[in-house]
Amino acid sequence: MAQETYQRIVVGYHGCDAAVAEKVLTGKAQLKLSTNTYDWLGQGIYFWEHGPRRAHEWAVEQARLAGAKVKNPSVLAARIDLGVCLDLLDTANTRLLGKWYAEFRRFVRQMGVAMPENRDAVGSRHGDRVLRYRDRAVVDYTLSSLAASEEVRYQTVRGVFLEGRPAFPGSKIALKSHIQIAVRDPACIVQIFQPKPSEYRSDG
Repeated sequence: MAQETYQRIVVGYHGCDAAVAEKVLTGKAQLKLSTNTYDWLGQGIYFWEHGPRRAHEWAVEQARLAGAKVKNPSVLAARIDLGVCLDLLDTANTRLLGKWYAEFRRFVRQMGVAMPENRDAVGSRHGDRVLRYRDRAVVDYTLSSLAASEEVRYQTVRGVFLEGRPAFPGSKIALKSHIQIAVRDPACIVQIFQPKPSEYRSDG
């Protein structure tokens, strides 16, 4: 299987707490790979591609949760080299996931455990299934299997996330849809910088 190398730079935005943003910008800390079992693109550092306002909205939403880690919503921007990318905007890659899903299902049955399910989150729109337990499990299984069997090591995963109510009555355009990138290899983050508040705040 040939590796898909996307030698191009995209700009991604990461919602976080202002204190975290300051530490990253001053070199006192690094962004960490997500450990959430419901993150749909598998393990990685998550960015909204060309979506500064969505990143800020997410940080604001997180700040409203009880016991939230985000207290003062902020946004970091990054230039990302997609490198070897599992780009789910390419049907060859979505079909690849379908192939490995069958393998994953057999693996789950052999282990005698329940198949992960995508679920709605409290407060989210019914049917959006923003807690993507199955998606994450299948993506991680696929990429770990390819690394072991074919020595194909993906550095990034990219996909479209459909979310939110229709943009207008009768529309199939979802109000909160976005493109996300999960950076599995931090070396793909070429530069991190602070965007201007006017780029992501409606009152900025």
